[in-house]
Amino acid sequence: MAALREAGLLAAPLATGLGGAGWGLEPLAARDTATALRLVGRASLPLGRLLEGHVNALRLVQRRGAPAAVRLAAEEARAGLLFGVWNTEAPGEAPLTLGADGVLRGRKILCSGAGHVARALVTARDAADPAAPPRMVLAPLAPAERADLSPWTAQGMRASATGAVDFTGLAVGEERVVGSPGDYARQPDFSAGAWRFAAVHCGGAEAVLGHLRDHLRRTGRGGDPHQAARLGTAALAVESARLWVEAAAERAEAPRAAEDPGEGAIAFVNLARLAVERAGLDVLELAARSVGLSAYMRPNPVERVMRDLATYLRQPNPDGALAAAARHVLEAPGHPGDLWD
Repeated sequence: MAALREAGLLAAPLATGLGGAGWGLEPLAARDTATALRLVGRASLPLGRLLEGHVNALRLVQRRGAPAAVRLAAEEARAGLLFGVWNTEAPGEAPLTLGADGVLRGRKILCSGAGHVARALVTARDAADPAAPPRMVLAPLAPAERADLSPWTAQGMRASATGAVDFTGLAVGEERVVGSPGDYARQPDFSAGAWRFAAVHCGGAEAVLGHLRDHLRRTGRGGDPHQAARLGTAALAVESARLWVEAAAERAEAPRAAEDPGEGAIAFVNLARLAVERAGLDVLELAARSVGLSAYMRPNPVERVMRDLATYLRQPNPDGALAAAARHVLEAPGHPGDLWD
């Protein structure tokens, strides 16, 4: 994270007019954003997860926030602060609320970067009207403040510092309230933005492929026809995933007419995230068969990467994403081969 900050990459998600590179915000930067997330994911999936959340948070503030909120976030991003987006609440718990006094009450779970994220974009309901759609709040946090990492017992992604964060008693000013009620889940951005985590997944699959090739070179087994077939199949899967991600990024971030609900972009991104998931699972299986038991033994570096990728691939509701994409293909006019021309 220090290296990303030093390289200026934490400011890159800002619009060019605010001193950034427009990552995830300006259509012409879509492919650059995909490449950056993929390469960081290749180096470290937990780091890629944090960068993806940072990009998402700044994108939401700039798209939905008032000018004062945008200026404040831009200043803090240029200063090197890490942003994140935390939306999940524990089943059975009361949701996070924002009172008329500007004080938050409640907590979020599955917060990646807990204790390290300095500006958390969270969804909070109106304490006086909890049935209303939530609003986004950009909560300021001090290092290690309010974070509890003990609930995170996942097999992989341990370095993502994922945990629960209790916001009770934290006061926020009006300038840190972002957008209108319901803006967080506004479509098509809410669903079409899945291409960004798919880009990080793609980088993780590339890392596994690299370790597989290193293993075959080191052991001199690359000439074995079965090993060669597995390596070639893994390379095919990884390159297919990259092409899906780049195409999804361009379609999701392309300008749309006012009357365009973005259903085609959402369907394409849903297919892309599932194509990347399938590629990742295939590469994991191929690497495990080629490397053998040592792929599961520390300190073999592929062990951690495989564990992280297998965990990070578990994104919510893949069946629903596939069903929604299929519904679009079924109902759209014209030939299905021309839907995304």
